[in-house]
Amino acid sequence: MSNERIPNPNPYQTPYSASPAAPASQVVHGVGATPSALGVKPDARLANAFLAQAFLWMFAGLLVTAGVAFFVQSNPSLLAFARGSGFILLIAQFAMVVAIVGAINRISATVALGLFFAYAATLGVTVGYLVSLYTTGSVVTAFLSASAMFGAAAIYGRVTQRNLAALGGILFMGLIGLLVAMVLNIFLQSSAITWLISIVGVGLFTALTAYDVQRIQSGDLAARLGSMEKAAVVGALTLYLDFINLFFFMLRLLGGNR
Repeated sequence: MSNERIPNPNPYQTPYSASPAAPASQVVHGVGATPSALGVKPDARLANAFLAQAFLWMFAGLLVTAGVAFFVQSNPSLLAFARGSGFILLIAQFAMVVAIVGAINRISATVALGLFFAYAATLGVTVGYLVSLYTTGSVVTAFLSASAMFGAAAIYGRVTQRNLAALGGILFMGLIGLLVAMVLNIFLQSSAITWLISIVGVGLFTALTAYDVQRIQSGDLAARLGSMEKAAVVGALTLYLDFINLFFFMLRLLGGNR
């Protein structure tokens, strides 16, 4: 019997790490399976690496959005452009999100990251216009409140031992219902419904933050995409959307118009 010792495994190598030639669903045991579904947890250092990369790009995206928003607010012509081109910007932003999520397996992580920053920049134009409609105190209050709730939800998603994967379907249905209610209220113009939508939106995106943080740290995204770099971009986009929407709903709920 050989006395040759087997080297210690790389702590960053997991049973669901995808090889360059095989999609993630073939690497994990079970077609389409994820680590959460299999009850597999990554090494603690790997879980932290998943979260660190996603949060790094998320905060970078927020800085881009904040910088563009500040520039738009200080430029009357850009404010006028944002006010008159809201629908076009909305379509462009939606297209970029679809491109990142839908084409992530066919584009490189670098291209996906570029699209993410382009999306963050265009959303900065929208944010710059929207916050100009509210008082500075309202914007600061909404931002601090959203930051506190986002941070608390992210910590919960990171440390909880409860499997939040089962909430995915419920949260998705809640998101669809929220979108339908918002579209209907465009025609109804009800302040009571607006207030109710804001309350539901805050609760929904707080829950989504915890859910998404756990999904990222569990390695589900990396297993599905077969790449930590691509998972970091998609994770950053998801967390970015959670925070931005939480901020928007808090602004509508607490903000005072100029």
